This record gives sequence, C-alpha cells and structure tokens, in this order.
Amino acid sequence: MTLAATPPQTRRMRWLNRIGTFLLFLLALFWLIPLIWTVLVAFRPESEPIVTGNIFFGTHITLDNFNNVFAVAQWGPMYVTTIIFVLGVLAIQLVTITLAGYAFARMEFFGKRVLFGLILVQLMIPAAVLLVPNFATVRTFGLIDTKWALMMPYLASAFGTFLMRQTFRQVPIDFEDAARIDGCGWFGVLRHVYLPPSIPALVAFSLVSISARWNEFLWPLMVTQSEANRPLTVGLSRVLRTSEVGALYGQIMAGVLIVIVPLMVLFLVFQRQFINSFLRSGLK
Repeated sequence: MTLAATPPQTRRMRWLNRIGTFLLFLLALFWLIPLIWTVLVAFRPESEPIVTGNIFFGTHITLDNFNNVFAVAQWGPMYVTTIIFVLGVLAIQLVTITLAGYAFARMEFFGKRVLFGLILVQLMIPAAVLLVPNFATVRTFGLIDTKWALMMPYLASAFGTFLMRQTFRQVPIDFEDAARIDGCGWFGVLRHVYLPPSIPALVAFSLVSISARWNEFLWPLMVTQSEANRPLTVGLSRVLRTSEVGALYGQIMAGVLIVIVPLMVLFLVFQRQFINSFLRSGLK
C-alpha cells in the first residue's frame, strides 16, 4: 500500500504514535539525567571544576574517586551484610505473607475482620513512628548490633499480606473443593492450588522488597555499630563528608554508583519479569 493510498485516519494514527514515542523518549531521558550526571562526575578528576576541560569527563577519565572511596569503608563485608539482610528478610517474608494471605482469604476464625483491619491500618502508619518501639524491642531481646536486629522489623509485611489475600481470593473456590475431595489438606491446597497462579504476585513483591531493604538507611544506622553488621547505605554515609574545599562530589558519586549498581543490574536483567509480574498480579 502506497502512502497516497493510505487512509488519512491511518496516517494520523502513525504520526500520533511517532510523536508519543518521541515524547516518551524525552521523558525517559529527563529521568536519566541524575544517573548520567552521577556517572560523569564519578569519573571526573576531583580537582577540576565543571568549566575545565571536556564538559563530560574533564581533561581525562580517572578512577581516583573510586580508589579514595574504597579506602574509606570496608565495602566487601558491607556487601555481604546487605545481601544477607535483603535475602534473609525476603525469605521469611515470602513465608509469612503467603500463610497470612491464605488465612485471611479462605479461612474463617474469630476476629478475622478486626485483625485484617488492623493490618490495613498499619499500612497508613509512617515507618518513622515505629523506630522507637522497634528499637526498644530489639534491645530487650539483646540483639543490638546483630544481623537479626536488621531483619526483625521486616519479617512480616502488611502490604505483602494484603497483596496475597487479594491474589488468593481471585482463585476459584471450586479448585480448592476439588483438591480437598482428592484428599489434600490445607497445606496441599495452598501448595497445589493457590501458589502456582500466585507466582507473578510473589515476584512483584520480591522485587519491591529487595529494592526497599537494599536502600534502608535509618534503621541499620540505629541498631548497628560494627563494620561487620552495617549495610552499604551506612557505609555510603561515610563518604558524605566535606573537606577544606567543600563537598567531595566526585567521591560521593562514586560511592553512590558502588551502592546502586547491583540494583541497576537486577532491574536490567529482570525488567520484563518486573513489569509483567505487576500486570498479572491484579494490582489496580
């Protein structure tokens, strides 16, 4: 079909699609500006102001900022602590939200509505309000400056419980009845009937949980003291210092890259699964 033979409405739709794609590209580029700036400053010589040399990397590309940052903190143990913190919390959360979601979705027990209402109320409470009671609880158990202290406030998730409850309620009850006729108990029903169609919701929650715990700063700063139990975000705070000539922006940007690179790689590898999991999980 030639351009002349193309209906005017079709040509208009093509142009609108191209304009929309171009606008989305500009919007994406706008949101990437902070990341681009971080990379440029991290590899720029610290002694060169922005008006000196090439506007992107100055007179030359240097790794001095990274070398200085690696000398500030023990990043290896902090990476290990962060991974244990993130994956440990996620493993326990997947168990607790699955069991709680199934209980609120399909089981009947006294106070069910009241308990679920309290969980929904917890979603509206700012996390900062719970810092003092959580700290008092951890201190009572004698867990200050341990990895368990990092994980304890996050072993359950109100958002995850709500998400799994809504997901399980979408599974037809007839499937559960058929499984019980075949002799399955509640755990068999949960495993064979409810979990398989709930994988997208679990993937969506896992990605959100990993991102949130990886970026956690205030709570780890409060309950840890030794380098062996402090995550990357606390180590990054050591880089945020000033000198006689002002803030060391090159080192700050290098430290930021060291912390966020794993999350960037995780998103780039699983971006399709990340988007599809939310689309299929029933979130509105």
